[in-house]
Amino acid sequence: MSYSDDSRPEQLAADAAPTIDDDGSVESGQALEAEVASLREQVMRYAAEAENTRRRAEKESNDARAFAIQRFGRDLLGVADNLQRALQAAPRGSEDPAVKNLVLGIEMTEKELQSAFDKNGLKRVEPAAGDKFDPNLHQAMMEEPSSEVAGGAVVRTLQAGYQLYGRIVRPALVITAVRGSAAAAEPSAAATDGAGGAYPANDAAGPGASVNKTA
Repeated sequence: MSYSDDSRPEQLAADAAPTIDDDGSVESGQALEAEVASLREQVMRYAAEAENTRRRAEKESNDARAFAIQRFGRDLLGVADNLQRALQAAPRGSEDPAVKNLVLGIEMTEKELQSAFDKNGLKRVEPAAGDKFDPNLHQAMMEEPSSEVAGGAVVRTLQAGYQLYGRIVRPALVITAVRGSAAAAEPSAAATDGAGGAYPANDAAGPGASVNKTA
């Protein structure tokens, strides 16, 4: 088998061999070190990208499992609302055994449904009167004057809301107090004069009482 001048093994080996300077150092040493550093940087970058991809995929998978019931749970919220309305309208004072059993059955069904919601991370949001309005959890439907709660606070809840693992599924529908409508402080029993001084509420100086005119 014959080789051309450019493809002889001796020539290829000579071309691949590093050249040596007068001081004996290898010229390709620095180039090799630079190439190794570049390859090391690429490996680290690829490893970081792979780790980020793994974490992103894991988070998406966890979110998919956590929120798999979100749509199903939202469809059941209407059932929970109807059960709550039925309980509010139920004749609890009735002595009829059939009516008592009906009310008891509705209560047990409502509790069981709420228990199923809790087990799957679906939490009820129902602010009480006086709670601070939270735009992330509540939706104000209207305002009304109130002398019992601070302005802007929740007066009452019209419809309970729900959140799933901190993500709002349905905001709570609330009525808020008109700002500045909270009950003003009770006026002092002592009347004040124009200069800011106070007169006693029960003035002892009645008609005919002596007046001290001492300067």
